[in-house]
Amino acid sequence: MNGENGRGDSQVSCGTKGSDSHKHKDKHKEKEHRHKDHKKDKERDKIKHSNSEQKEHSEKKHRDKEKLKHSDGSSDKHREKHKDKEKRKEDRNQTSHSDKHKKEKENGYVREKSPAAIKSEPEDDNSFYPSPKHNKTSKRECDDEEFEYKPKKVKVEHDKKAKKRKHEYEEDEEDEDVKHKKKTKDKKSSEGKKAKKEEEEKWKWWEEERSTDGSKWRFLEHKGPVFAPSYEPMPDKVKFYYDGKPMKLSAPAEEVATFFAKMLDHEYTTKDIFRKNFFKDWRREMTSEEKSKITDLNKCDFGEMNEYFKAQSEARKQMSKEEKQKIKEENERLLQEYGFCIMDNHKERIGNFRIEPPGLFRGRGDHPKMGMLKRRIRPEDIIINCSKDSKHPKPPPGTKWKEIRHDNKVTWLASWTENIQGSIKYIMLNPSSRIKGEKDWQKYETARRLKKCVDRIRAQYREDWKSKEMRIRQRAVALYFIDKLALRAGNEKEEGETADTVGCCSLRVEHIKLYPKLDDQEYVVEFDFLGKDSIRYYNKIPVEKRVFKNLQLFLENKQSEDDLFDRLNTSILNKHLQELMDGLTAKVFRTYNASITLQQQLKELSCSDDNIPAKILSYNRANRAVAILCNHQRAPPKTFEKSMQNLQTKIDEKQNQLSAARKQLKAAKADHKASHDEKSKKAVELKRKAVQRIEEQLMKLQVQATDREENKQIALGTSKLNYLDPRISVAWCKKWGVPIEKIYNKTQREKFAWAIDMAEKDYEF
Repeated sequence: MNGENGRGDSQVSCGTKGSDSHKHKDKHKEKEHRHKDHKKDKERDKIKHSNSEQKEHSEKKHRDKEKLKHSDGSSDKHREKHKDKEKRKEDRNQTSHSDKHKKEKENGYVREKSPAAIKSEPEDDNSFYPSPKHNKTSKRECDDEEFEYKPKKVKVEHDKKAKKRKHEYEEDEEDEDVKHKKKTKDKKSSEGKKAKKEEEEKWKWWEEERSTDGSKWRFLEHKGPVFAPSYEPMPDKVKFYYDGKPMKLSAPAEEVATFFAKMLDHEYTTKDIFRKNFFKDWRREMTSEEKSKITDLNKCDFGEMNEYFKAQSEARKQMSKEEKQKIKEENERLLQEYGFCIMDNHKERIGNFRIEPPGLFRGRGDHPKMGMLKRRIRPEDIIINCSKDSKHPKPPPGTKWKEIRHDNKVTWLASWTENIQGSIKYIMLNPSSRIKGEKDWQKYETARRLKKCVDRIRAQYREDWKSKEMRIRQRAVALYFIDKLALRAGNEKEEGETADTVGCCSLRVEHIKLYPKLDDQEYVVEFDFLGKDSIRYYNKIPVEKRVFKNLQLFLENKQSEDDLFDRLNTSILNKHLQELMDGLTAKVFRTYNASITLQQQLKELSCSDDNIPAKILSYNRANRAVAILCNHQRAPPKTFEKSMQNLQTKIDEKQNQLSAARKQLKAAKADHKASHDEKSKKAVELKRKAVQRIEEQLMKLQVQATDREENKQIALGTSKLNYLDPRISVAWCKKWGVPIEKIYNKTQREKFAWAIDMAEKDYEF
């Protein structure tokens, strides 16, 4: 209350100095002033009350919003933000209270400052940096000191200030709300993107420790296979004719007849062995009445059936967008339900979850069993493999599985035995899965280990060429062929069960010819035999003199159908290879030679000055060298000639464009020479760029044509996917600035994700 006394003293002192009349006036004035102050105090309380109401209302509104936001599941981070906002609001109120105290003092009332107000004041004058609000207050204080207060004006000033504060608060709250909504929206979209990114992110299994106990998985759960749809009988209007007369077939016999009808235009149906095997198996599906009538395949007419299936095929091509979309959606549904499994808490893609439908066996080459009936696989034929603690796949209603196993030492999910050759078929994981990737990685690491000891192995088999034992000499020469020519080992086969295909160990005398001199080369061996998948292997190759002499020795007193290596088989060879290096097989030699050849060829053919198409051509040529080494051949595609003609047409058109562009450039240069202005200079530059662009396009097309012609009968994909360490290709791409997409497509990039992540540009096989 010192301020009040001080103010009173000053008024008294003023009064004593003046006259008596002035004293009366002063007393009247003081009374009037007190009345005004009292009035002002009432109005101030009123304003304070309305402000507190506004404050309570805004706080309630804020609390409601906060509750709503919390109920919507806002994070702790947002709660902290709301707390900060409340704190800021309180600070604002405290500042306003502090201002109010000052104003109260100026208006004649001094009240004790609240602890909050005291606390909010700076402790040191030097440390105080006034905010815009403080500046406003100080300006207002000056005004108050200079002019006499009028209650009405004060009220308006206070109202304006209150409204302004309210408006600022509401605007602030709205801004916070908008920001929060925006952040929530951004958060949701970022969460969506994050989830999508997480889905796209590949499990980096290669960064984890591998199991050492031989187990392939700890947990495995899947839905089992998808079976082929049931047979739908032919419409009544589609007839089968025997000996010119229509004949209604029983459902099993009709189904097998449709398999033959679908292949009527294929050359298989003209082959005697195919027709003989088909007719024999078809009769097994007939009723006794049908068997007695149908005795000659040549009298059977499948023409109407064939036309029906052609019409069906054409109808599928003419389907509307909606129909195609419906089929696509159904396939996607099946993929999502059956195409994935859970392995060790990771979702893995399954390779072939659909069971192959029944049909006629084709085989490769002149297979003795072509035309035989591949029977329908049923749940009773299937063995399921999953973990004990998993949810076991359910068989179709009314059926049961052959067996359910829990073997974590194998990688297959389901298996069955097919009826043609008695081989076991499996449902396995996709090539991009951990299990397949680990197997690939291990395969290339084994080939890299061979690189370290290959010189020792080569020295040893050269020494063995001089052995006194014939079996050791034969083994050494066979190993030389496997190493130098990348031949497969060749397994023993039962006669009449498979096509007559051979490998190194099963070569016969008829498969080779020896030439002491041929085409200016000495000691030439000519190979001519059917390899894997009945692909012909034909090669003339000069060999070392001692190998040639040994071959002459092996051929002595033998007939053409006799084995070349009569004292060797794959078991003996593989046992010897295991002794030379742990895990060594004939395939490891093929993998090693393929990968090392690619690496050497890429070093020789790559040039830093080449553009991307030229570098890709170099890569394909290196890949081609490997494919030739491994005898990865193919028949020229049916559309090859047509596609080459189309490509040549494009090249011709591009050459015409180039000649026209060059003429335009020449004319532009002449114009510029005559005028020497900026416009003609720009025109010349544009024409020059156009010529360069067309030249690049033409070169790209020419490279493409060369590449296609060279790959006409070479299958690059087999060696690229199965015999070439992908890290060599990845390192080459990184070194020479070639996009990995130009070498590997999306599926291949998924398969080799481990190599893409692992290999740097300086990687050496």
